[in-house]
Amino acid sequence: QVQLVESGGGLVQAGGSLRLSCVASGGTFSSYVMGWFRQAPGKEREFVARISWSGAGTSYADSAKGRFTIFRDNARNTVTLQMNSLRPEDTAVYYCTAGPTHGHYDYWGQGTQVTVSS
Repeated sequence: QVQLVESGGGLVQAGGSLRLSCVASGGTFSSYVMGWFRQAPGKEREFVARISWSGAGTSYADSAKGRFTIFRDNARNTVTLQMNSLRPEDTAVYYCTAGPTHGHYDYWGQGTQVTVSS
């Protein structure tokens, strides 16, 4: 069983930056694809970014391209989402997730709130 704990959320003005971190425990971190999803009030959870087990492959939602960067440190069992040029529409609860392949995520964190003010 893998446990995921996110941190780094908060309140930021539009145009600002935040760095979200996720620490994993209880599994073989380097064997998992890691991802970030988000869910805004009244909306469905949506994909933001993912990174392959090695870190060599990444993909992003169109809304995140050019502004967000995902990276991982397998030695420290962490995955990070660097978010720049934040917009009010980025306001959501952000979830860290892990799974064997992209699109098949078995484990989820509890989420961290990101609020972007205009």
